[in-house]
Amino acid sequence: MEYSTLEVVDKVLVVTAHPDDVDFGVAGSIAKWVQQGSEVSYLVVTDGDAGGFDQSVDRSKIPAIRREEQRRAAEIVGVHDVQFLGHPDGSVVASLELRKEISRAIRRTRPDRVVCQSPERSYQRLPASHPDHRATGDAALNAVYPDARNPFAFPELLAEGLSDFVVHEVLLMAHPEINAFEDVSATIDLKLSAILAHESQLPQPEEVGPRVRGWLSATAEMLGLPEGSYAEGFFRLTLP
Repeated sequence: MEYSTLEVVDKVLVVTAHPDDVDFGVAGSIAKWVQQGSEVSYLVVTDGDAGGFDQSVDRSKIPAIRREEQRRAAEIVGVHDVQFLGHPDGSVVASLELRKEISRAIRRTRPDRVVCQSPERSYQRLPASHPDHRATGDAALNAVYPDARNPFAFPELLAEGLSDFVVHEVLLMAHPEINAFEDVSATIDLKLSAILAHESQLPQPEEVGPRVRGWLSATAEMLGLPEGSYAEGFFRLTLP
């Protein structure tokens, strides 16, 4: 298997199911891309209302807590455009409505690269294949092709002034196999800080650093990077 490095692009749109998905999956790369001059936007499908570990917290307050945590985490890696769709956590489906909402975000941000979750299950990292993740990834891929590029799909978007747009590169997170990577050795501390911003999700925050470093170190070792390196891996798709 050959693994490709990623080129610097002007604009990136990251589509995820829940607050914190982006940080566990790709925040090290995002911090690096922002430092290289990329403009990155987030689209989060749910407010994470089914998340959290503290049963004493008023459940009605969880969505606002998680939105604020995600905005704070985004600021840590240099991202200022964070949008939430507010779908119910735990019951995301790759519906036409969700495809339209993601197409709207693609046409608004006009990204060179879309990053989303894999619609395929990974048996090596089952928690990364949450049903919401897979449904969101499926909807995002359908939005990339054919929806966002088709001027006749969702004519109401044209009425909003959002013309069709062609995305040429997609990176899938947590795919069963990888063919591309980003060396995040210089930005792993920012990634960890972003993850730790999600306080409502971390009953044992002291375990986060060792666990995440272990994942990224194993990826770097598989890629043949120097000892002490950290890497985030993706399945990269290119489209004409």
